[in-house]
Amino acid sequence: MKRLLVFQSDFGLVDGAVAAMYGVANSIDDTLKIQDITHDIPPYNIWDASYRLFQTIEYWPKGTVFVSVVDPGVGSNRKSVVAKTRNGKFIVTPDNGTLTHIKKFTGIEEVREIDETLHRRENTEHSYTFHGRDVYALTGAKLASGTISFADVGPLVDTASVVELETGKITVGETSVQGTIDILDIRFGSLWTNIPRDTFLGVGFTLGERIEVIIRNGSVLAYDNRIFYGKSFADVRVSEQIIYVNSVYNMAVAINQGNFAKAYNIGTGRQWEIEFRKAEQ
Repeated sequence: MKRLLVFQSDFGLVDGAVAAMYGVANSIDDTLKIQDITHDIPPYNIWDASYRLFQTIEYWPKGTVFVSVVDPGVGSNRKSVVAKTRNGKFIVTPDNGTLTHIKKFTGIEEVREIDETLHRRENTEHSYTFHGRDVYALTGAKLASGTISFADVGPLVDTASVVELETGKITVGETSVQGTIDILDIRFGSLWTNIPRDTFLGVGFTLGERIEVIIRNGSVLAYDNRIFYGKSFADVRVSEQIIYVNSVYNMAVAINQGNFAKAYNIGTGRQWEIEFRKAEQ
């Protein structure tokens, strides 16, 4: 049975890299349905690659094959793997941290290392910098087309050994919860935190109240103000700020029809801490 094949990378679309991967996939089976998550991952940003998989993978059918290529260590001794998730999807990727969020929040059932003696384009053994084309697109297309089974990919890898990036901590107090800003809703500049809705509500926050929001970049205070907690952007006026539940059920902060990240020069990563605190009356 044929499966969908879905690509993401940090290659962009200004040259032929993505088209080359499509070409390799089509050379295996030109009837494959090929789609994309994004090719605008910031260059070398493994964290963003991991998060975008987590953000997306749940909504694709069982059996879908994802090829994720953000690979600053290409040509080194890092493993090339295929992971099978607990919900029956497959991810072809370097083992460099790209599987962090999937491993932690979705679950990985099995991982196999790609046997490059079997799954590599012919006459590319002396090319070390485009595994996305020569190994990952090829292997992904073979798996999606049914040319090979998951067991044919290569030897099993201990799932515990899969490389994970460090994720931000969540600290819950009596009247507050603190986490990190994991990523941006890029086009709109909203801040997506690592704090789940249930954890947030467990502190006692309720819709319609104003909550103190404190953002620090390391030891530097970047923002401190009270923000309305609502269901959607329409709950506040244009240009007003809002706390809301985002599409992955974590807490987020935005400006209605504005860009919070640009307005206050807010970034992402474990050093960007955000705290929601009951406002003093």
